[in-house]
Amino acid sequence: MIPVRIELRKTGFDGFAEVQEYRKSIPAVSDYGACSNFVGTMREYNQGDQVVSMYLEHYSGMTEEQLEAIVGKAQNDYEVLAALLLHRIGEVQPGEDIVAIAVWSTHRKDAFAACRDIMEALKSTAPFWKKEQLQNEDRWVKNNSPGQ
Repeated sequence: MIPVRIELRKTGFDGFAEVQEYRKSIPAVSDYGACSNFVGTMREYNQGDQVVSMYLEHYSGMTEEQLEAIVGKAQNDYEVLAALLLHRIGEVQPGEDIVAIAVWSTHRKDAFAACRDIMEALKSTAPFWKKEQLQNEDRWVKNNSPGQ
C-alpha cells in the first residue's frame, strides 16, 4: 500500500516543515530516489489590487473525495511511492502557505511530473472557492492563474 496523506487544514502550517515531518513517517525503503515538492503561498496582491486576506471555502466531503481522485490519478500515471497533499481552508493571510504537495518516486522524472499534475488538477478541478478581502470590498476569484 502506497503511503498517502491528504488533509485540509483550518490553521496555518509551514509546508516545507510538513514535508520533512511526513518524510519521517514513510517506511525506509531504498527505492526512494527522488522527492519533488511544491509549496504555494498567498500573495498580497492579485489582479493589480492589494489583498488583505482570503477566505477559502470548500464542499466538505466532495473536496476530499476529489483530492483523493487527483492523487490516485497521479499514482496510476506515474511511479508514485508516497505522496503528501495539504491544503488550507478558512481564512488565510498574505505570506501563509496555502498548499503543500510532495511526491516520492524512484526517479525524478516521475516525481516532477506527478507533483506538477497534482498541482494543476488541484487548481482546475478541486471544489475550492476563494473570496478575497481587499481594502474596501470583497470579491470572489473567478479564474485561477494558469500553470506556468
